[in-house]
Amino acid sequence: MSTEPLRTEPLRTEPFRFDTKIAVLLREDLEPWQRLNVTAFLVSGLGTQIPEVIGEPYEDADGVGYLPMFRQPVLVFQGTKETLTAAHARVLSRALPRAVFTGDLFTTGNDRDNRAAVRAVPTAELDLVGLSVYGPRNAVDKVLKGARMHP
Repeated sequence: MSTEPLRTEPLRTEPFRFDTKIAVLLREDLEPWQRLNVTAFLVSGLGTQIPEVIGEPYEDADGVGYLPMFRQPVLVFQGTKETLTAAHARVLSRALPRAVFTGDLFTTGNDRDNRAAVRAVPTAELDLVGLSVYGPRNAVDKVLKGARMHP
């Protein structure tokens, strides 16, 4: 009798192209710890509002379960403050699902204060340091025009 675990789904060997995209745009002048923190915060809300982005739970060969994750890659980009401002205007004009992270959020310590910090600033004056967006590939690509892949 084999001790190898049974696979319920075959592993894909060919590339898979999704018709949607999850993307994060970071301001290029952030410190490394800030880039990681902002990225984690920005993508955290997607699964609560757009359940189709979440795959099935994971389980290892011993039957230990793990939380489900996004069903597709998260692409991370970077750009100047101006690139981020332009992307923000484009994501709003296309009404795509999005999240923002502003510079003020580095000084708050909880969710209530984070929301209050964003609420206190008019849209055009937000000090954007990060933006996440989800939607059809071509629409997200248009939002991210001028940004480059994060190294």
